Amino acid sequence: MSEALTLPAEARERAGKGASRALRREGRVPAVIYGGKEEPTPIHLEAKELVRMLNTGHFMNSIVQVEVGGKKVRTIPKDVALHPVTDRPTHVDFLRLSKDAKIEVQIPVVFTDEKKSPGLEKGGVLNVVRHELDLICASDKIPDQIEISVEGKEVGDSIHISEVDLPDGAESAITDRDYTIATLVAPSALKKSEEEGESEEEVPADGVAATEQGPDADAAEEQEEKAPDGE
Repeated sequence: MSEALTLPAEARERAGKGASRALRREGRVPAVIYGGKEEPTPIHLEAKELVRMLNTGHFMNSIVQVEVGGKKVRTIPKDVALHPVTDRPTHVDFLRLSKDAKIEVQIPVVFTDEKKSPGLEKGGVLNVVRHELDLICASDKIPDQIEISVEGKEVGDSIHISEVDLPDGAESAITDRDYTIATLVAPSALKKSEEEGESEEEVPADGVAATEQGPDADAAEEQEEKAPDGE
């Protein structure tokens, strides 16, 4: 489970853009705690401490105990707004958690047993489609990561969510399809060699290659016909 964090905070007495800008000038970050069938609680945090926690890499998947007025509120971060130029945090949303709450989180994927994959040993490449899984977890059982073994995988094989052993208390948030997490593909050098071999086979004996209009060319011509004059 992800490490629980503690974050000191102070109640926000004033709301609005002007008040928020004033807080940021003082090295504070406006935030709000919501959910749990209670009224939202406006707060502000020390920017340096928040950045330190963001840099741990698991802030968004951690239980955060927000201390406000001597009281600890059990939360999970749901959104961190960043400045478009400086990437500094400008606002944070915390979801208040009840004792038995289930929440949707994004958990990073780690692949194991690479040396036990015949496809990778032959020079294949693991093409990762999803670096994180959308899971619904019990709030007290949020995993740090999901390990997926590639043992026995050959070039051309795919790994789907149905193959993954999820930890107790966790289930996929996406239930309408068996989505792909990763595929094993041939290395680019092998692909290039195969393409060159195909090109040589298409060249006739007189050395002049026959031209064939492929799908891309068809699409380009169709686009030109549809384009109005003068474009």
